Amino acid sequence: MWGVDSAAKVTETLFTCVRQQYGFPQFWGRYVTTVPNVSDGLTQEEIAFIRGRGVKIAPIYNAFREATQYERGKIAARNAIFHARRLRIPNNTAIFANIEDEFQVDEAWIRAWVDTFYPSGYRPGMYANPTIGAFREAYCEAIKNDERVAQQTIIWSSYPRSGTTSAAKAPTFRPHVPNCRANVWIWQYGRDADLCPIDTNVANRKVSEYLY
Repeated sequence: MWGVDSAAKVTETLFTCVRQQYGFPQFWGRYVTTVPNVSDGLTQEEIAFIRGRGVKIAPIYNAFREATQYERGKIAARNAIFHARRLRIPNNTAIFANIEDEFQVDEAWIRAWVDTFYPSGYRPGMYANPTIGAFREAYCEAIKNDERVAQQTIIWSSYPRSGTTSAAKAPTFRPHVPNCRANVWIWQYGRDADLCPIDTNVANRKVSEYLY
């Protein structure tokens, strides 16, 4: 599956730009809440617009700047779940925590994200770099402490970055993965496309049932 993600709201103009310059996306990653100067938050009108074109949505939560401490992980997960419910995103959808390369990350935050999602009806997802930064070590440590982390989590790998392409020229699905058990089912292989404000992704079809 080929798809894109954007911090900007999906309008007719942006959708047309992507379709004409890169191809028709099968899924679109979008943020569930507005973070000033970073991302436009999804609305129900935008969800209707995207889904009305036969495109699935990969919801992302990014209202945090570091992923440390169990209590903070719990709060972040509760907030993500709140926004998913507010937007009427159905159960069984994965909500991806946006963990950037430079973030501090510890295993307690990761366990809290998974623990809090477990009874919610949603699936815990994490967008992260399994090669650069603190995520890989923290994630594998979390699995040692709780096997459910490996069972439940869907990972959206942000590495390697080979550059944005059209759908027709997308690379074979070969994301970097943590060196422990992991369901790495989406790969953001290209960032900051030249012609439209998007990133480009390929995904394993297994993730399809966990997108909205």
